[in-house]
Amino acid sequence: MSTAVTTPEITLATPTDRDAVLATLVAAFVKDPILRHLFPDEDTYPHYAAVFFGDLFDKRVHRSSIWTIGGGASVAIWEPPAGQPVDAPPDAPGVGPGSPEEARYPADVLARVRGYGEAVHAALPTYPFWYLGVLGTHPDSTGRGWGRAVMRAGLARAAADGLPAILETSYPANVELYRRAGWEVVTSLSEPVPTWIMQQPPR
Repeated sequence: MSTAVTTPEITLATPTDRDAVLATLVAAFVKDPILRHLFPDEDTYPHYAAVFFGDLFDKRVHRSSIWTIGGGASVAIWEPPAGQPVDAPPDAPGVGPGSPEEARYPADVLARVRGYGEAVHAALPTYPFWYLGVLGTHPDSTGRGWGRAVMRAGLARAAADGLPAILETSYPANVELYRRAGWEVVTSLSEPVPTWIMQQPPR
């Protein structure tokens, strides 16, 4: 007698999911070229990576654009197009004034974080799009198709808006994986880390 394997429900993240999401992403990106450019020191990587992903989570959790599966074992953090309303109280984390970046990173780390962010921002399209900023699965949960599942949730929102989706990756092998999922390279960066900007047109 066979037992059907069911995929856990995909849910929108809430602030209570923060710890699980950060644990997943810190583990998932431990060898990522971008994250290791930003935080190359083995001892401080877990702390600074958690700060980095925590900032992204706090800025987007109230925009209903973070999808999770398996209790946060796989996560897609999307950025809606500029101008979309934010469903959050004025003092929500990451929405109102927060602690300055200088208090979260030492000067050398801060320079790398800002430098990479500016380089990617300059390469992004000027037209409206949904941005897949982070897609990660905890190493204990890879191979289940959960990453593609949470990615599709954001793609559905982009399609509903009639807008393209954009992402960047610094893994050459990921370029082909994303191509098979319908993405195409639109431009690339050579510095500070070789990075490919990819787009999926609206469906």
